[in-house]
Amino acid sequence: MLNFLPTPPPLQPKSRADELKYRLDWGEPALTIIDVRDRKDFNTSHIVGAIPIPLGELVERIEQLLERDRDIYIYGNSDTETADAAEKLREAGFTHVSELRGGVAAWQAFGYPIESGWV
Repeated sequence: MLNFLPTPPPLQPKSRADELKYRLDWGEPALTIIDVRDRKDFNTSHIVGAIPIPLGELVERIEQLLERDRDIYIYGNSDTETADAAEKLREAGFTHVSELRGGVAAWQAFGYPIESGWV
């Protein structure tokens, strides 16, 4: 039987902000956004719905929170930091991790909403 319902594209190892926004707009709840920047940067601005987890605590905390096959989008202060964080998760056995290229700056460049002012 053919399925004519559109589906969002599958998770890629690296994603653009518009690809993540598309999945969020799709209403797909089976994903998690993780911000590995320090608390000060997170409090200044972050992607709506992102969870703050410092890079040094990443694997330990994620292992307690998420299943290993959960779709995870991750970002840091730079694409290098993001890649390091993603690699740590992949090495820990998380199979669906996508590096959000450009992080918050790319997200804002598209005009997508951010949150700020957390304490």
